[in-house]
Amino acid sequence: MSEGNQFRVIRDPLWNSIRLDRTAVRIVDTAEFQRLRYIRQLGLAHLVYPGATHTRFDHAVGVYHLARTALRFLKERTPVPGEVWEGEELIPYAALLHDIGHFAFSHALEELEPDHIPGDHEEVSSQFFRSPELQEALEGLGPGAADRIHRLIRGDGDLPLRGLVSGSLDLDKMEYLRRDARFCGVPYGEVDVDRLIQGMVLLPDPETGLYEVGVHEKAVAALESLLFAKYQMFRNVYWHHGVRAATALYKRIVEEAVKEELVTPPDLVGPTDEELLYEIGRRAEQAGTPAAERLRARWLPALRERKIPKRAMELTAADLAEIPLPSWLGEDSPRRRALEDHLAQQLDLEPGEVVVDYPVKSAMFQLNLLLERRSGAVARVGPEGLPGVIDLPRVAEELYRTARVLRVFTFFRRTVTRDQFLNALLAEEA
Repeated sequence: MSEGNQFRVIRDPLWNSIRLDRTAVRIVDTAEFQRLRYIRQLGLAHLVYPGATHTRFDHAVGVYHLARTALRFLKERTPVPGEVWEGEELIPYAALLHDIGHFAFSHALEELEPDHIPGDHEEVSSQFFRSPELQEALEGLGPGAADRIHRLIRGDGDLPLRGLVSGSLDLDKMEYLRRDARFCGVPYGEVDVDRLIQGMVLLPDPETGLYEVGVHEKAVAALESLLFAKYQMFRNVYWHHGVRAATALYKRIVEEAVKEELVTPPDLVGPTDEELLYEIGRRAEQAGTPAAERLRARWLPALRERKIPKRAMELTAADLAEIPLPSWLGEDSPRRRALEDHLAQQLDLEPGEVVVDYPVKSAMFQLNLLLERRSGAVARVGPEGLPGVIDLPRVAEELYRTARVLRVFTFFRRTVTRDQFLNALLAEEA
């Protein structure tokens, strides 16, 4: 048997020894998967938390490990009909490949306007699944395995076990919260993963009778800890002002590169973190236009040298009380860009050198799963939680509101007052 068909053991700082089976080894050895070694898990967060240099490769292998662990525990539970295990053989590999389509610096580019990117990372992953090398690695799973795994990653289909890959209890969340917290050096993401996995059960939907992955009531406290850890990580890490400032600069670099036709949206699929920055710089040097020169000589060096944009204004939820804000303020759009450039003109800055940042994550506390009560009854828990059993989602709106901060970043130090911003906003709304 060739070396590529042998199992392999990976030493991991979170989960100790992770054993890859033969199919997993073949997947990991493809060029498509090895690319993930050079995509940072947290994008530009390492500019604020120096330890956050872990990658999508590390994370994907960790999710694969949790998938195999969860399947083993589920099989020890009360017997279920045989058809419930349909597609079981695909779950670990869907877990391993769930991030195969990520752009450089992970999620940052998914915040750009839709016409600037070819889709989110789950849509883009279809291009990687068409790779002959990856198709060959998956051929032992039977005809159409690549398409079936891609459907699992996108959350499509009705396989009972799909919730392990995409859903309220998916193993991706458990893994990234623990890993991100560890490498950032913060205590917020320490989720009780063991308790959650041991509390997983396969349950029939009371309305349809179809089975799906749920949780026993005894693991509810661990589930709430996962939701609260997610909130804490967004508030303290993912939405940290320095992380958002660096992300704003990176997004503006790519946005301008696409607008100047230095790169096209399809060009964004495939490059690693450093490859994309290098290629934009190379093409900007060749183009020689004023916008390209600004990218090459100012913005790209600023990102590499951590000369990130400055906070010119910061408004918390308390500052924004009773102020209705338009929905477009939370997304990259022509209207927000017009507001940004209006502010830039007021502040004697060039177009593009002001960024309004008001991050959105409305599904932060989203729940949709089956819960087995201690009595044996099964209930579906939705966005409002279950009074007296799992109450955290009931205060989700307030927690989400307090986590969001409206900021204005400027590429050179400036100050924007609350009234100045609101007047500019009103002018844009008029």
